[in-house]
Amino acid sequence: MILITGGAGFIGTNFILDWVRQSDEGILNLDKLTYAGNLQNLASLAGNPQHIFTHGDICDQEKVTALLNRYRPRAIIHMAAESHVDRSIHGPEDFVQTNITGTFRLLEAARHYWKDLTPPQKAHFRFLHVSTDEVFGSLDQQAPAFTENHCLRPNSPYSASKAASDCLVRAYFHTYGLPVLTTHCSNNYGAYQFPEKLIPLMITNALAGKPLPIYGDGQQIRDWLYVNDHCSAIRRVLEQGQPGETYNIGGWNEKPNLEIVHTICDILQTYRPADYHALITFITDRPGHDRRYAIDARKIERELGWKPAETFATGIEKTVHWYLENQDWVANVQSGDYRKWVEINYDGRSIQ
Repeated sequence: MILITGGAGFIGTNFILDWVRQSDEGILNLDKLTYAGNLQNLASLAGNPQHIFTHGDICDQEKVTALLNRYRPRAIIHMAAESHVDRSIHGPEDFVQTNITGTFRLLEAARHYWKDLTPPQKAHFRFLHVSTDEVFGSLDQQAPAFTENHCLRPNSPYSASKAASDCLVRAYFHTYGLPVLTTHCSNNYGAYQFPEKLIPLMITNALAGKPLPIYGDGQQIRDWLYVNDHCSAIRRVLEQGQPGETYNIGGWNEKPNLEIVHTICDILQTYRPADYHALITFITDRPGHDRRYAIDARKIERELGWKPAETFATGIEKTVHWYLENQDWVANVQSGDYRKWVEINYDGRSIQ
């Protein structure tokens, strides 16, 4: 069995669904079920003994310890995190609590569990920490992409909290010998993504005839990674990654935000004709908005033989189609809490 934290979130959901399709091994899912955690995502696994869900907080070290002792997992995949930059600007304390304190307590529980394993079990145990390219800061237009050796230069409370968790994970390897792995992924997109992030926000707003809010000039560049590609990379790192190493996971798809939005509008027009481009609205930029991220994913391809299966063209087509086919899911997650957040983050911004 393996333990995953944050398995009811966007990436965790896709990872669990892929895992159950491809493996007979059990998966224990620990999730706090905050606003972005949604058990409806995993409804297809109801009654499936391969997936065990436990409601809990990674900050609760006693609970984590009890789960480890009961289920005896061979690995921990740590995905639980507060992950939205805008939310971290409005409320950074939650990010410090979950991403730093939570990671620390999870590491402590894992360390004590690991040291009491038999020698063969200790040799095969892994703690895989899922992080982000945002810890590296912002790149100039012509600068080389982030490698695994890039300095950590976070610019938002979110990325700072993730950088701190990266450093803790590294320290537990070098100080205690805990067999850790760290991955840094680029911007994910795909099914089940909460509609506060760029791609699902643009899809859901466009279908509702609402403005498509673009920060600043819309020329912020990101590398886009289809979520199922990310999941396959994590499985590969878990299988063959070397303890203490970090691996960048990217899609080789650098694109400015504005191009992403125009692409979404074009695809939507083929399914439900309307002038979606007319909804594009430029608004005041977010504070400290990083200009460019880019992932150099050659190490994971060279050492572990992984590369993405999807291009952006194929991945975004699948993503838009999924949201069109799952409007009930969208309506269910757009709760009062979601509407309140949209008001806080967007309603006060001036239109440029």
